[in-house]
Amino acid sequence: MHDLPLIAPRRDTMRKLGHWRDETVTDFLDRFVAACPDKTALIAYSSERGNAARLTYAQLNEKVTRAALGLARLGVGKGDVVAMQLPNWWEYVVLHLAAVRLGAVTNPLMIIFRQHELRFMLRFSQAKVMVIPKSFRGFDFPAMLDELRPELPDLAQVVVVGEDGPDGWDSTLGGTAPVDQDAAARLFAANKPSGDDLIQLLYTSGTTGEPKGVMHTSNTIFSNLHPFADRLGLGAGDVIHMPSPMAHQLGFMYGLILPVMLGATAVLQDIFEVTEMARQLTEERASFTMAATPFLNDLTEYAIAKSLATPDLRIFVSAGAPIPRALVTRASETLGSAIVSAWGMSENGAVTTTSPSDPVDKITNTDGHCLPGMEVRVVDETDQPVPAGTAGRLQVRGCSNFAGYLRRPELNTVDPDGWFETGDIARMDEDGYIRIAGRSKDIIIRGGENIPVVEIENLLFKHPSIAVVAIVGVSDPRLGERACAVVVLKQGASLSFEDMSAFLLEQQVAKQYIPEQLRIVDDLPRTPTGKIQKFRLREWLN
Repeated sequence: MHDLPLIAPRRDTMRKLGHWRDETVTDFLDRFVAACPDKTALIAYSSERGNAARLTYAQLNEKVTRAALGLARLGVGKGDVVAMQLPNWWEYVVLHLAAVRLGAVTNPLMIIFRQHELRFMLRFSQAKVMVIPKSFRGFDFPAMLDELRPELPDLAQVVVVGEDGPDGWDSTLGGTAPVDQDAAARLFAANKPSGDDLIQLLYTSGTTGEPKGVMHTSNTIFSNLHPFADRLGLGAGDVIHMPSPMAHQLGFMYGLILPVMLGATAVLQDIFEVTEMARQLTEERASFTMAATPFLNDLTEYAIAKSLATPDLRIFVSAGAPIPRALVTRASETLGSAIVSAWGMSENGAVTTTSPSDPVDKITNTDGHCLPGMEVRVVDETDQPVPAGTAGRLQVRGCSNFAGYLRRPELNTVDPDGWFETGDIARMDEDGYIRIAGRSKDIIIRGGENIPVVEIENLLFKHPSIAVVAIVGVSDPRLGERACAVVVLKQGASLSFEDMSAFLLEQQVAKQYIPEQLRIVDDLPRTPTGKIQKFRLREWLN
C-alpha cells in the first residue's frame, strides 16, 4: 500500500477534534440514492456531443456500479491507480466514484497534457488503467497513448470514452447486461477504503523540474469541504456550477466531491466560453460557482455588455490567482452575488476564505481567514511569527493538509510541529485575514494554471541557440500573469519567438506551458554566487 507519512502524526488529534470522520464519498452517494433517488445529481454539458447528460442519483449510482465492476474485471483493486485524462464529462464523476468503490486511487490528469508530461506522470504513478477521450478539441488521444504505451510497463489497459469495442467505455465500463447486485455489494464491502486510505493523486508543478504527486485521503478532503460548505451556507438545495477542470483540485473537490457530499445538483462545463457559462448559470439556475479570476472577469464584462441578470447566483468563489480589488466590487454590483475570495493549494484545498457577510474592505483587500480546522501563520527567516501587516513566509497546518508527496517524503516541507511551507509570501492583519503578496517558489500562475517554470527552462536550455534562459511572470490584467522567456543567446546565434515555440512543440509540451513572450538580452542579473535574480527581471518587465 502507499506510504502516507503526514497522516499518522495527526490521526488521533484530528479524530478527537471531530475533523476526521472516516467518511467516503460513496457513503454520501449511498445516503442520497436512498433518500432522493429521482433528484438530479449531475448535468454535464459536452461541447463535443452538443448535449447535456442528466443523471438522477439512482442513475448515477447505476453507472458507478457498472464502471466499478468493469474496472474490477480489468484487475483494478485496492490501492491501484486509475489515471483519467478527461474533460468535465459525466464519465469523470462516475470513474472517481467507481474507483472509490474498489478502494482504488484516482489520478486526474489535465486534458492539455501531451507526451512530455504524461510520460513522466503515468510512469511515476504506476497507473494500471488510463481513461482518455477518443477525441477532444480535434486531438487524437488514442494515437498519443499508442506512442507512449511501450514506455509504460505498469499500464495494463487504456479505455477510450466515445469509442465502443474491445477497449471502449461502453463495453468495458458500461453495458446493459443485468448486474448481480449481491455480488457487487460483496465486492464493494471487501474493498471499501478507510478514511485514511489514499483516494486521490494529483500532480502539481514545483521547483524541482518535475511534477510532485500530491496525495489525499477521504479525511483530508472532507475535513475541508464540511467547514467550506458551512461558512458559505451551502446545502442540498444548491445547484453547483463548475467551469474549472476537475483535473485541478478546485474542480475536483468543489465540482465533483462537494455536490455529492451535500446531495446537491452539479452542473459541469467542459470548455470555458463565457457565453456558454452565462447560459448554463441562468438556464440551470445555478446558485454557486467557483473559478479562477479570469472566469470572474469575463463573466462580469459579459454581463455588463449584455445586461445579463443572474438572480439565482448567490456566491462566486474566486480562487487560484489574486483578484484585483476593483474586480470584486465591479463583479458584486454586476452579478448581484456575493464575491468570496479564497486561497489554497492542491496540497490542502481552500485554506482561507472571506465570508459572504464580511465587510467590503475584507472582501476586496484580503484572501480571507482560516476555515475551522486549519491554521496559518506568517514567519520571518528564523521561523518566528512577524507582526501584523508585515510580509513573510506563509505556513499552514491542520486537518486538510495533504498526506505527503508520492515517493518523495524529502519534499514534504512539514516541520515537526506540522507547519507546511507553502512557498507563498503573505501579510496577516490583526483580525487574522491574510493577503498573498507574492511567491517565494519559482512558479508562474497563468489564469489559475501553474506553469512548471524549471521544467520549461530545462527544455529551452537544450536549444542550440540558447546560452542562458530564465522564465518569469509578466503582469496581465485578465490572466494575472503571462510567461516571458528572457534569453541570452550563444555567440552569433539568433532566435525568434516562432523558433522558440516550434522547438517546445517538438518537445511535446502542452501549448499552455509555452512562454507567451520572448526577450533577448546580453546578460541576466545575478547574485554574487551566480544565481539569477528573477525579482529584478520581474521588476524590469513589469
